Amino acid sequence: MSKTNLEKLYDYLNNESEQRVCKGLTDDACEYTVPNFFRVLLTHTFTKLGDTLSNPKTVLTWLMSYVNAPVYLISLIVPIRESGAMIPQIAISNYINKKKIRKWIWVIGSVLQFVSIGLIGVVALFFKNATAGWLIVACLIFFSLARSLCSVTSKDVIGKTIPKTRRGRLSGYTVLLSGVLVLLAGLYIIYKSNTNAGVNFYTNLMFFASFMWIFAALIYSTIKEFPGEVSSNTEDKQTAFSKFSLLKTDTQFRNFVIARSLLLCSALSAPFYVLLAQEYVGKESYLLGLLILANGIASVVSSPFWGKMADNSSKNTMSIAVVIASVLSVFMVVLVTFSETLRSQLWLYPIAFFVLGIAHGGVRLGRKTYVVDMAKGNQRTDYVSVSNTVIGLILLLTGGLSALVSLISIEGVILALSLFGFYGAFRSYKLPNVE
Repeated sequence: MSKTNLEKLYDYLNNESEQRVCKGLTDDACEYTVPNFFRVLLTHTFTKLGDTLSNPKTVLTWLMSYVNAPVYLISLIVPIRESGAMIPQIAISNYINKKKIRKWIWVIGSVLQFVSIGLIGVVALFFKNATAGWLIVACLIFFSLARSLCSVTSKDVIGKTIPKTRRGRLSGYTVLLSGVLVLLAGLYIIYKSNTNAGVNFYTNLMFFASFMWIFAALIYSTIKEFPGEVSSNTEDKQTAFSKFSLLKTDTQFRNFVIARSLLLCSALSAPFYVLLAQEYVGKESYLLGLLILANGIASVVSSPFWGKMADNSSKNTMSIAVVIASVLSVFMVVLVTFSETLRSQLWLYPIAFFVLGIAHGGVRLGRKTYVVDMAKGNQRTDYVSVSNTVIGLILLLTGGLSALVSLISIEGVILALSLFGFYGAFRSYKLPNVE
């Protein structure tokens, strides 16, 4: 039987021969591996583009400044978006575990994210000052809750529809495709920023970004998902927070959560690299543009490589990637401390941000692939919800790292994070293989 063009493309992307790889899937799910692979790919590409166009570190910050929102409200949006989507997950995982088909929960979450980001655009058009700031924060809380629905469900659906040894590649190609779109979007945003774009440009950006989640929901609804394991009556009687006992009883899972907590250094370092650039080079707008482009190029260049490595050994991917981030941090601290000439060079910081982006991409792909491959059925949902809740709480606590800047140097914070990274590499390496 001759293959379709879609099947040929799938075989090429995954280096498959005549025999279809269906490791970890049921026979029914194996039949739909190819269409499901591309549906998930497109879905995640749209959501990643939407995330970039509504990024709290850039677009939302600029938007709130345009509407004259207080600085203390602007400082809330990053921890709310990052941790707010993680902390509620353990509370909703019991409900999700009762559903044989879970893609519709993801679809609902995606539609709610569309509403949330769209409302931010409406708020910016009709409100100003603190009123606008509080309303945007409220929309972002709503967005984060909707995002938590998608986060818990997504990894479970991938585990039921995409075979092992193909999940890392899927993530890699998603980052590659979305990265190209992000580069184009970033160039356009930089161009408009340099032409004194007003609030209307950023509100239109919000509206455009919101539709990414509608497109994603429509595609995701077509994924062929077969009924999976549901929780028993005995399990239903458990409180949601009783699942924290997994951290005590499941040694492998506990070690993964510890390692993942230490791997946060690659994400937490990024703002301090920006602060270094501002301190030693200046706050010119084109510098921010260069940093955005450097990070986007890093995703495009590195994602296929990390994806293939994660399919072979996701724990080694995490370990190698965080070592790169930590070595870079030590190098940058030494450089800016002892070389006044080099630390004032404009080119230094985009290059450093590029390398950090490559490292962080490996950390993300590695830990996402590891948690999906580590468990099956409802256990996977429990693992994702518990680990994300713990990481969300840790993110809130580490959000106070910015206060350290007033006590010690920026270089000191970066160096401290690198030490956590080296220990995280060791803990990741010691994890058992799950592929």
